[in-house]
Formats: sequence, structure tokens, C-alpha cells
Amino acid sequence: MRVISGIYKRRRFDVPHTFKARPTTDFAKENLFNVLSNYIDFEDGVTALDLFAGTGSISLELVSRGCDKVISIEKESAHYSFICKVMQEVKTDRCIPIRGDVFKFVSKSKEQFDFIFADPPYDLRELETLPDLIFQNNLLKEDGLFVLEHGKTSHFEDHPHFIEKRVYGSVNFSFFSSEQRSEKSDD
Repeated sequence: MRVISGIYKRRRFDVPHTFKARPTTDFAKENLFNVLSNYIDFEDGVTALDLFAGTGSISLELVSRGCDKVISIEKESAHYSFICKVMQEVKTDRCIPIRGDVFKFVSKSKEQFDFIFADPPYDLRELETLPDLIFQNNLLKEDGLFVLEHGKTSHFEDHPHFIEKRVYGSVNFSFFSSEQRSEKSDD
């Protein structure tokens, strides 16, 4: 796992081969952050939420790029411990790893975020409900951005907050905004 940019640029961390999580590839991560830089200035007091954090690769990238606060939610004990270890190695207190269930966290959280990233297992049955839960529980700040990584079979284009879909190799990202998408007129 490699940090693409920011204060920890080029730092590498060896992810144990026994992990179930598949870190977002460097190629996909770099392209994702190139797009995100058009939407978000991460050095401008940004708070972020990393759901299904896995190895913590996205959380670390967010901290490296200047986020004030990143909350990483990961259910798997070994993955959570790895995230904690990496954050201790880079000596940051701007990332708060939480070991727990994403859906429970989303339903109980009262905090709002400028940026939310979710990289759930592609075969997760509740995957299609995640955007609705984020918006129903008001987790995204006004002008915030929510990005969901998913497999090719997921279709979010009809969601009222859907902005666009980006594909990098075999990685699919759907972007959602806190503002509802205006319907195209027929004229």
C-alpha cells in the first residue's frame, strides 16, 4: 500500500497477505484523488468518513493530503488493528479508527462530513441501500461529496443525489452530492 500524495507521499506499508480486504489500487486511487481535487480542497478544514476502511489506504491518503479529521470504520479486527498501527507509525491523531459495523455507525452518527468514501465488499447485499442511509441520516454536509466504490452490476444513476460514475480499469466509483440532482427538462 502506497501513499500517493501529501505529507506521507511515497510511504509504503506492507499489507498482510492474510487480509480479506483488497486495497484500492494505486492507479485507481491516484485517478480518484485527481477527480476529487476538482471538488474538494482537503487542506481547508475537511472532515471525512471512510466506511469499510479495510487497510486504511484511503484514510491515510486523506490524512496525508491535509484532512483535519478522518473517521475510519472497519468491522474486521485484524484490519482495524492494522489501521491503528499505520496511523501510529505516521504519528497522526487526525485519524480516528473505529472497530464496528458501518450500518450501525451510519444509523447512530450525529456528525456530518465534508467527504464520505465507502468501499464495501462488492457482494454486500445491503450495498444498494447505502446511499439512501447516508442521506436519510444527514451525514453529508451541504456541498459535501459521497463516493461509493462498487462492482459493475450496481446501478445508482436513478438516485436523486447521483452526480456521475467513473471507471478506472475494473474499479467503479459513483459520486453523490448533498444537493439533489435536477431533472433534465424536455425543452
